[in-house]
Amino acid sequence: MKKTMWRYPLLLLFGIGVSNVGAWIYLIALNLIVLDRTGSPLAVSVLYILIPIATLCSNVWSGSLVDRLNKRNLMIFLDLVRALLIFSLPYMNSLILMYVLVFIINIANSIFEPASMVYMTKLIPKKDRQRFNALRNFINSSGFILGPSIAGILLMMGSPYAAIQLNALALFISAIIILLLPNLEVREENMMSMKVNIRIIKDDWRKIFSFSRSNRHITLLYILFSGITIFMAALDSLEAVFATEVLSLTESAYGFLVSIAGIGIIIGSLINALFTNSLKINHLIGFGAIFTPLGYIIFAYSQNFIWASIGFFTLTFALSFANTGFFTFYQNNVPVNIMGRFSSLLGIVEALLIILFTVTAGIFAELLEIRPIYLMGSLAFLVLGVIINIVIFDKSKKVYYERDNTDREPLRNV
Repeated sequence: MKKTMWRYPLLLLFGIGVSNVGAWIYLIALNLIVLDRTGSPLAVSVLYILIPIATLCSNVWSGSLVDRLNKRNLMIFLDLVRALLIFSLPYMNSLILMYVLVFIINIANSIFEPASMVYMTKLIPKKDRQRFNALRNFINSSGFILGPSIAGILLMMGSPYAAIQLNALALFISAIIILLLPNLEVREENMMSMKVNIRIIKDDWRKIFSFSRSNRHITLLYILFSGITIFMAALDSLEAVFATEVLSLTESAYGFLVSIAGIGIIIGSLINALFTNSLKINHLIGFGAIFTPLGYIIFAYSQNFIWASIGFFTLTFALSFANTGFFTFYQNNVPVNIMGRFSSLLGIVEALLIILFTVTAGIFAELLEIRPIYLMGSLAFLVLGVIINIVIFDKSKKVYYERDNTDREPLRNV
């Protein structure tokens, strides 16, 4: 990519960074507001349950919408809607009404994600996607550290309500930044004006199923990689309890542990960005798929803060490689005109399994000791990593992981 052409990707990364920092501030502040109003940890946990429920409710139809609308305009609209709803949250006296607004915000989030992925894929040339994805991981992980830090400062200086409204401002700024980006779909207005109805949604489902059957390696790896997200969600739901009750860490020590995790993904992302030309896509995925669960295993066996921090650093460092490799694989192999529908429909399965695994882990942790449950989950996660490595290092599938795979047999599109 020419130096003069980096201005749009860097502008997009800046918008992602602003939005990501704001999202962390919003999450922490909202938890505190709900806990302060109710005094109930269960009321706070409902906020997290609403995320996969919103995904289940929206992904049935959102992919059809994303693939037919102008992605840049849709992202701007969703940013503004989320900014307005988040700004309104502190003024909601009813907890139920607050949950309803949070649910709508989560639906907007679930639509924004595939829309932004499609837009990134169109904006970034294939040869530069691996470096861009590494930088995107770096931006997201920086938000992982900066967001809670800024939230803590704001909470010391004022109230969680002010922190919530700062997130609304961040989303408004993000919308302005996206407005400055090029419109990549001016010539597709006829398709974008198509009305999405039940018949079209059903037809889209059939097309995606047909594409999945015809391109089984792509679909298989997507499903297997979703397993990483599922295992992490289930294990992370036990993380705070494990750290405080099993390892007897204080809240401040646990907070420092989370910061170490953020440092791990930042360093991993920088290495990915600096050595893009030397790192192959399947090697990135394979390394991440093995060492991410190994980090969880180290944490599960840890007896003190030192080993816990080594486990946290290992898993997030490795995760940065896995994410960079997988997102590049996904962008290079899934046709951009069906990307929204493909990820949205498979996301339904992922959301269902996240709910199932998280609830199951919580029930067993309640009935039994947490450490053996956490360890069994980590070992099962490692088995998944081994399976992923077997799949991606199949020599007959090597062409899927090349940066320029245009010589591969054309995809059976929809």
